[in-house]
Amino acid sequence: MVRYVILSIDSFDYIENKTGNMLIRYRTSEVVAVIDPSKQGLFSQDVIGVGGKIPVVSSFNDTKQYKPDTLVIGNAPQAGKITEEMKSELISALSFGVDVISGMHNFLSTDKELLNIAKKNKAKIIDLRKPPSPPHFPEGTWKNRSVPVLLVVGSDCDTGKMTTAWEIKERLSAYNKNIEFIGTGQTGILLSKGVAIDAVVADFMAGEVEYIIDKHIKSDTDLVVVEGQGAITNYAYSGVTLGLLHGCMPDYLVLTHDVGRDKDVMGHEIPDLGNFMNIHIDLMAPFRETRFLGINLLTFELSEEEAIEKVSYYKTKYELPTTDLIRFGDSDFIDAIKDAIE
Repeated sequence: MVRYVILSIDSFDYIENKTGNMLIRYRTSEVVAVIDPSKQGLFSQDVIGVGGKIPVVSSFNDTKQYKPDTLVIGNAPQAGKITEEMKSELISALSFGVDVISGMHNFLSTDKELLNIAKKNKAKIIDLRKPPSPPHFPEGTWKNRSVPVLLVVGSDCDTGKMTTAWEIKERLSAYNKNIEFIGTGQTGILLSKGVAIDAVVADFMAGEVEYIIDKHIKSDTDLVVVEGQGAITNYAYSGVTLGLLHGCMPDYLVLTHDVGRDKDVMGHEIPDLGNFMNIHIDLMAPFRETRFLGINLLTFELSEEEAIEKVSYYKTKYELPTTDLIRFGDSDFIDAIKDAIE
């Protein structure tokens, strides 16, 4: 079993530590410690509400007692660049013979200093965002695809698209459905398989998604669930969303939304969700019919009563199964997906 330590300097919280949090939530027994000097002495459960007694320590040296074999960079800062403080911890880990997994845009495996230390200590550096080589151009294989594809899209970045996609996969699997999960960011790839879509040259985005879907469809696959990225109305990240739409050519869509957010991360107002969903349907219209099966809300900042009211409000307004999967469970949300693929 892998023994992960998560590097998340000054960013171990519910939002910023995206990759680390998903490992803690879904690979709890494999995570031995979190590095964040600002929260030293706490436990994971104290900080993000999951993970139990996974300790938070100040440096890699403090993790040696837990015998880690892999360090994962847990946060995903804009532009994906590491700081000097982070690099110092990476050097400590590699010097101890511990593998390093990074989802950063600047590839650690091209850093000669890190590479030399890794080779000297028989450690590996794994860059999750390295795009496939050679690249794949779209061929339109979706036209003959017999297995349905569901793409999770969001009203903005950081609205729980990866979590929603993984939860759908896990919950449908509990019903004995054969689900293939395709990750499109570092977290999804680390949990399963996939391609870091934001690292792919624009001309090949759709092709890479199409290729990896086709590669992993089996004769008994009931549904392919694809993790979404960005948001179609976020001017900084809409390109990856469009590439995913055209690569997936989804039969079904699920929407994620942070109920406490009126503006996206770029400061632009998030449109009415009905209009937002219609944009996706209109973009697919030249190719195929698609429809939304449900809405998964991010309500962690609300009280229980407020969250219940929001779920009821969105469910009534948009006439779609609505829940917060982490907080309230399936409701009729998973049933709607299960009914669609049966």
